[in-house]
Amino acid sequence: MKTVLSTKILNLNQKELLLNAGLHLVEYNAIQIEFLKFDVPKKIENAVFTSQNSVHAITGKDLQIENVFCVGQKTKRLLETFGEKIIKTSKNAAELANFIQKYHKNDVFYYFSGAIRRNEIADSFTKNSITFSEITTYKTILNPKKFDQNWDAILFYSPSGVESYTQINSLDSQLAICIGETTASETLKHTPRVHRANSPTVESVIAKAVNVLR
Repeated sequence: MKTVLSTKILNLNQKELLLNAGLHLVEYNAIQIEFLKFDVPKKIENAVFTSQNSVHAITGKDLQIENVFCVGQKTKRLLETFGEKIIKTSKNAAELANFIQKYHKNDVFYYFSGAIRRNEIADSFTKNSITFSEITTYKTILNPKKFDQNWDAILFYSPSGVESYTQINSLDSQLAICIGETTASETLKHTPRVHRANSPTVESVIAKAVNVLR
């Protein structure tokens, strides 16, 4: 039986996708999230979220946000569970930054981010003189774990997950399945055998692994 390592703990439905395909699963959390203290006004006209973690970070803050701009369908669905009004959902930060620059250049934004984040949003706002405040809501902590075996495939969901795994393990031409372009780029530093999921979701990563290992 082929064995897959997931660098995050999967939910039951996700596990079953692998197990039903006849694959053995080993899983652990390669990274941990620590939420940070921050202060923002209670009323915000425009907010930008590029991850679900930043959404979780504002829960309990009783913020009144008029308009939300976000990256990713899962981030959108999470925001909608809190009753937020979504103006635009983009597949990546660069696309969202371009949309805001074209259609909302004169608005004022709060950008809720992690301590480690891509630069597209902040750089675009600065370059195009868009007024914004960046709020760092969480930090990523690497959680390296030593493994003494090779895997038929390793599932990666973030560049930080790749960094954590390779701190004390070698990829050495092992097969890696990655959630998106940024994660794939980081993984290619360690192995040429990289496949990217068709969409940036955990389920798509699993589907790609099943297809490749079939």
